[in-house]
Amino acid sequence: MKRGNEFAVGASVLGALAVIIAGALWLSGADLRGEDRTYPARFRTVDGLQVGNPVTLRGVRVGKVTGIRLTSDDWVVADLTVESPDVELPEKPAVIASSASLFGGWAANIIPLEPLPVDPNVRALLLESDRAGGEAWPGATLPDIGQLTAQASRIAGDIAEVTTRIQGAFDSTALREFRQSVLDLAGISSRLVTFTQAQAARLDRVGADAEVTAGAFANVARNLDRTVARIDSATGQGQFTRILDNGSAASTDLREASADFRELMAALNGQQASLVRVMASMDTLLTRIHSGDGTLGMLATDSTLYRETTATMKQFRELLTDFQAHPRKYIKVSVF
Repeated sequence: MKRGNEFAVGASVLGALAVIIAGALWLSGADLRGEDRTYPARFRTVDGLQVGNPVTLRGVRVGKVTGIRLTSDDWVVADLTVESPDVELPEKPAVIASSASLFGGWAANIIPLEPLPVDPNVRALLLESDRAGGEAWPGATLPDIGQLTAQASRIAGDIAEVTTRIQGAFDSTALREFRQSVLDLAGISSRLVTFTQAQAARLDRVGADAEVTAGAFANVARNLDRTVARIDSATGQGQFTRILDNGSAASTDLREASADFRELMAALNGQQASLVRVMASMDTLLTRIHSGDGTLGMLATDSTLYRETTATMKQFRELLTDFQAHPRKYIKVSVF
């Protein structure tokens, strides 16, 4: 009887130990069949990825992360254990570590290396890891929600700073100076137009006078021809007197043309001072702009504000375009 009791107690203890060991193995997810496959994946950083996080393939859990360690050349190697023997891996696999939910859960997602992802940052990380060589799979890590929020906050701060600088550059004083410069330029243009119109009218009058003078000279030439032809008979028939009268008339026409020409030159001399003042005013304005004086000159000579504004808006448009095209890359909601 005593031996029978001892045997029963021993069997109970062994059964309890077997149950405890089997429960521990089941809770740890160990595969007693010995068919687990472990593959190393190389990352520059793993951020929130930890031992025990799931390993997924096309969104289905196929294993877990069983180890993370530092190696040379600032690389981090994560051991990925595939627990199912029926899983068919890509011909050339790669791994992307990303946040699986808004609550901090991470996962290692197995993807084919070719074709490369669209995201330029992920492409660069995978190519860099692949160039390192070895048996480890190339890996990349996506930024979590906190990093994206911090980046968006920095972009918003840059935009606010640019807006403040633009408001400071275009204050009321600068606007008044700019408006006055525009008014001065408009006045100079108006005076140039008036001067040009006046000179055009005078030139038209000079042209008409020159035409009259040419006609008078033609008449003189014709008269001279007739005078030479009739020189012999003119004396006896009284035509010589008429020739002298015609010459007197031609001289009168020449004097009138000379008077008109002198008036034209006097008018041009009178407008010369106005033209000089207009050109001097324009030269002063252009000199101030070229030397960077005033708000308009600073805007014309300093391109720092333009480059900073253009670079900031370009980054913001790229981020917004990528967010609209791939929202699941930045926001992933998981209920469980």
